[in-house]
Amino acid sequence: MADEPTSRSTPDTDAGGLGPADRAEAWRRLGSETFDVVVVGGGVVGAGAALDAATRGLRVALVEARDLASGTSSRSSKLFHGGLRYLEQLEFGLVREALRERELMLTRLAPHLVKPVSFLYPLRHRVWERPYTAAGLFLYDSMGGARSVPGQKHLSRAGALRLIPSLKRDALIGGIRYYDAQADDARHTMTVARTAAHYGAVVRTSTQVVDFLHEADRVTGVRVRDAEGGESVDVRAGVVINCTGVWTDELQRASGSRGRFRVRASKGVHIVVPRDRIVAEDTGLILRTEKSVLFVIPWRNHWIVGTTDTDWNLDLAHPAATKKDIDYILDHVNSVLATPLTHDDIEGVYAGLRPLLAGESEESSKLSREHAVARVAPGLVAIAGGKYTTYRVMAADAVDAAAVDLPGRLRPSITDQVPLLGADGYHALVNQADLLATRHGVHPYRVRHLLDRYGSLVHEVLALAESDPDLLKPVEEAPDYLRAEIVYAASHEGALHLEDALARRTRISIEYPHRGVACAEQVAELMGGVLGWDEAERKREVEIYLARVEAERDSQTLPGDEAADATRSAAPESRPYLLEPVI
Repeated sequence: MADEPTSRSTPDTDAGGLGPADRAEAWRRLGSETFDVVVVGGGVVGAGAALDAATRGLRVALVEARDLASGTSSRSSKLFHGGLRYLEQLEFGLVREALRERELMLTRLAPHLVKPVSFLYPLRHRVWERPYTAAGLFLYDSMGGARSVPGQKHLSRAGALRLIPSLKRDALIGGIRYYDAQADDARHTMTVARTAAHYGAVVRTSTQVVDFLHEADRVTGVRVRDAEGGESVDVRAGVVINCTGVWTDELQRASGSRGRFRVRASKGVHIVVPRDRIVAEDTGLILRTEKSVLFVIPWRNHWIVGTTDTDWNLDLAHPAATKKDIDYILDHVNSVLATPLTHDDIEGVYAGLRPLLAGESEESSKLSREHAVARVAPGLVAIAGGKYTTYRVMAADAVDAAAVDLPGRLRPSITDQVPLLGADGYHALVNQADLLATRHGVHPYRVRHLLDRYGSLVHEVLALAESDPDLLKPVEEAPDYLRAEIVYAASHEGALHLEDALARRTRISIEYPHRGVACAEQVAELMGGVLGWDEAERKREVEIYLARVEAERDSQTLPGDEAADATRSAAPESRPYLLEPVI
């Protein structure tokens, strides 16, 4: 195992921080130290693998070409769920595993980020459907689904309509209410990465793998390129773990190794609509479709409705939603709503790619949400498949597979006992929300909102306003967020570009009809104060973000994937030295 890590030499870095000083120090360490493990990919599995390895006592580096959670891990249905529909496929082990992970998140690891959410399952058929569905939900509850959330509750038609008055009366004969959990996926992934940094991992975004280092037939590290400045450096490691999701095959080809499995990209599109467009208590809706299921998910003052499930063979970085995708969602949800949703109701749209495992041949391939791990070559491990909920198990499996390339005995995974940053003290702070609000001169609802985004790190966010009280004012045209949150995104959370703050550290890009355009100037000014942008850089950031939004809007009016992809891909890239294809 490599030498003990050197102490941080920059005085204004902090454990778990991803600010400008931390970034500079991380670059120095990447080029000067030898790591046990280099993790490639800053999605939830990569961040989870970095945390898993760091808490086992390994020297770890995590590099990501763009931003944390910039791919699949910011574009999910935002659910921690057991996968109720997998019971029908007799995937009992997958469901049991997912339910255990959901329980851990709700109770121990991330109670500030992961919250219970209920769903109504409308019953459409008499006689057989209620007992059939009830049996499945009973199994779901008995496998762990009802430990920290209520169990299923059966409703008559009148009871279901009281729960969601917006439903057509003839759309159901009754219903069953059950519980799962939800989280802001991008914030959760970023928090996992910050927790890894807190335990000693070097975490650096805008750091692209451009080549692999070899000694004979063995992978001994990676060459990385700074996507902001263009410099390159060699990073030495005992083992490299490929956690790049839909880019898995590309990275395997770049390494010169033949992959042990193939990954297929499936596009999932979601729309966001105002909360008042569907009248309901604080409960969501789950509908069967011809392919899968459609969720209507409560999301603060909004509903998230999705998702689609179609093959995608175009640009992996910017999957484009089409008019056909949006129409598909509207058609299915409107089949049960008394007052239909229209295109004019849509506040935001996002598209993501699921990395599904495929067999060696197209004819026999069985796409799966289960994950696979392989030692692709000496010194190189790859993991793919799975789903967001089970990221911690996937990460542990990947690090276990790396053990053969590491000297000494690898300690077992302990991440089931490691709360994410912000979890410790969260429940006490919830009880003290009114006191915190009085102390800082903000409304208690604002403090509760901050606690559910930052947990006990809320003190760091609010402390920014001690020298500038204006930071406790809302962002103009996006009043759900404080100006301090934008500053904190740049100073502590690794946001380097306008897109990082508007699309992932906050969700302004999908929660407001202007999609961040109306507040882009102010957000650029707040971020620029931390990142040292001059007037020209601020202007460039705003122009690039506005071009991104325009391209996304245009792509969503086009009928097919090819035309939408061409339109979306034409938007400029905010990271000036990023090489294509991204790996």
